[in-house]
Amino acid sequence: MIRAAIAGLGWWGKHMIRRMADSDQLRIVAAIDTSDAQAAFAAEHGIPLTTNWDDVLSDPSIDAVILCTPHSLHTAQVAMVAQAGKHVFCEKPLALTRADAERSVAACRAAGVRLGIGHERRYELAMLQIKELVQSGALGTIMHVEANFSHDKLAAVPKTDWRASTVDAPAAGMTAMGIHLTDGFLELFGPIREVYAATSTRATDRPNGDVVSVHTRFASGATGYLNAILVTPLYIGITVFGTEAWVEARNQTHPDTPGPTTLTVQHKDGRRDVREYEWTDTVRANLEAFARSIETGAPYVFTDEQKVGNIAVLEAICRSVATNMPVTVEAAAPSGRPSLAASA
Repeated sequence: MIRAAIAGLGWWGKHMIRRMADSDQLRIVAAIDTSDAQAAFAAEHGIPLTTNWDDVLSDPSIDAVILCTPHSLHTAQVAMVAQAGKHVFCEKPLALTRADAERSVAACRAAGVRLGIGHERRYELAMLQIKELVQSGALGTIMHVEANFSHDKLAAVPKTDWRASTVDAPAAGMTAMGIHLTDGFLELFGPIREVYAATSTRATDRPNGDVVSVHTRFASGATGYLNAILVTPLYIGITVFGTEAWVEARNQTHPDTPGPTTLTVQHKDGRRDVREYEWTDTVRANLEAFARSIETGAPYVFTDEQKVGNIAVLEAICRSVATNMPVTVEAAAPSGRPSLAASA
């Protein structure tokens, strides 16, 4: 059993506590927040709440810390937790720049601790099936992918909130939703070499915008498109087009809520296969996989290169939004160490 503290008791921190309440692999046993405003929630779940980081970092009974904090704080907090000899699970995005992502990866390597990342959508059953179809060659040569992660759960966030900040949440819904899509793109199709992105403000006064659209070009030559809207009813889907077939997954609910996902495969010969996948607790699956990697040394599905590479793509998207120009995402260095600086 990995004993973890959680930093940040906002929407997602509370969700994690609820999802992990009866896990036999990772248990949240302490909470850190900037104030004691969430003391009642913590007490309801039998979790002591502190506003003092030292209470957690100096506690030898705590093995790991889960960061559900504003994005601009992640790099310093990852380093602080790693230096205390505790494993780190960081909610997405890991950082806001490639350089900071590399610092976090290096800090955890140097301390000999694991670095987990909150991209739980990789564990969705339909996404795992798409991965199998792509990797087996059943779709033929991959031509193009389109993905959308849009909802209105954050529509009422005030413009003074960090989730609406151009510092903590640049490029509209990229850090809230779009970053999950680029993570999936990297896992399924390999490195992204170029992005061209735009944001718009249509229905709110958020300084970071309420819609982001991104075109991508992969190192393989395939193309992609992703979209994230912060003010629209739920729409989540991904479609992969190959020379032999295309496959589409459509989620009926947000990943935090039970509900089915419909997977459709359209074959070149006219056959169409449709199947439905039940909801699985992907937040729990990710945290428990992180725990197993600590306790048994089992491989963790997210590589350090992917962790850094996804932030390199995010940085390039933000630069493209700012310049209204395509931006290149540099390839990894020949040594295998990530060197993924974005350049216009």
